[in-house]
Amino acid sequence: MTFKIHTLDVKNNLQNYIWLLEHTESHDVVAVDPTEAGLVEAYCQEHGLNLAQIWLTHWHKDHVGGVPELIQSRNIPVYGPRNELSRIPWINIPLDNDSHFEFHGLDIEVTETAGHTLGHIVYFIDGIKTLFCGDVLFAMGCGRVFEGTFQQMYHSLSRIAAFPADTKVYCTHEYTLSNAKFARHVEPDNLAIQQRFDEVESLRMLGQCTLPSTIALELETNPFLRAESVEEFQRLRELKDNF
Repeated sequence: MTFKIHTLDVKNNLQNYIWLLEHTESHDVVAVDPTEAGLVEAYCQEHGLNLAQIWLTHWHKDHVGGVPELIQSRNIPVYGPRNELSRIPWINIPLDNDSHFEFHGLDIEVTETAGHTLGHIVYFIDGIKTLFCGDVLFAMGCGRVFEGTFQQMYHSLSRIAAFPADTKVYCTHEYTLSNAKFARHVEPDNLAIQQRFDEVESLRMLGQCTLPSTIALELETNPFLRAESVEEFQRLRELKDNF
């Protein structure tokens, strides 16, 4: 069983990525949070891929915008959070905390991660040590607390921090450089943050993607995962909102 993850850079103002998880024997793919249908269609056509499933983390338009068009000509499962069914009418397989489902023999585990939105979920795949985490965790940062509470978001990040250290983290935005600037500001003596800042800056100067990260790297260099209390997390998140 071999799997490959393709990066589609949406090149929009929000710097979205669409992730395609390919089962390389069948060339079936999963589209994770497809912002735009056209990008997915063109990429699949060019590389001989067959869209077999869609996974959604939350209802924001830059994560679900491509779904209506992608399912127009296909009868495929659209997985997403049961708690956001009213916002995402195209979900035909609603998921709860600790739901499990399969993609070509891979077991996909769902964890509820409220805070950015109330129904936000993430997808963990132990078989390939991979996490698709939407907008809860970013490389060196985290999502804004839009609908939930700081306590919910802190709890959600704690859940993510408990995944195996070697888990590869695929978030949905290229925010790493701005997050790195903030991380360096709040932890000026953290050498791991300084080193990562330099690496990220070099990658971005070349127009390259800074993802995936890993849980281990985030625990070393992400101030939000390093916060030791809800109060500390809230202070950091409010600082970042105005940084």
